[in-house]
Amino acid sequence: MAMHPQRKQRLIIVIFILVIAGLAAGLLGYALKENINLFYPPAEIVSGKAPVGKAIRAGGMVQEGSVQRASDSLKTRFVVTDFSAVVTVEYEGILPDLFAEGEGVVASGKLGEDGVFYATEVLAKHDETYMPPEVSDALEKAAAKRAEQQEKGEL
Repeated sequence: MAMHPQRKQRLIIVIFILVIAGLAAGLLGYALKENINLFYPPAEIVSGKAPVGKAIRAGGMVQEGSVQRASDSLKTRFVVTDFSAVVTVEYEGILPDLFAEGEGVVASGKLGEDGVFYATEVLAKHDETYMPPEVSDALEKAAAKRAEQQEKGEL
């Protein structure tokens, strides 16, 4: 039994639309993947899981006593920790008002070959109870890992 010519034409149009939609979705996914800023806690950066030279986000707590401000520019260096590893962050610009030692931050930027994270943007938590979800997750994971190591008597 042969297919009705009009039905065949409709089927071809539907298949054509599906193919175009699939291609568009694939291209969109590829474009977004190139732009996505993945989050890495210090432990993953130190262990080499974070890509060098790619736009990523790093975050944790600003280590007490680690903030060094340049006297001649807006350059600031500080250390971010998840309490199992530390990463030095360098940022040139005006830091948010809530930026402080012992507080949570998320920095966007690129990891240098030298292991320093060169931030283009630094976000500080905006009140005493707020912590970016990825930072609190990373801190919880690091704490769980430390507890596990203590149980094994490794520390």
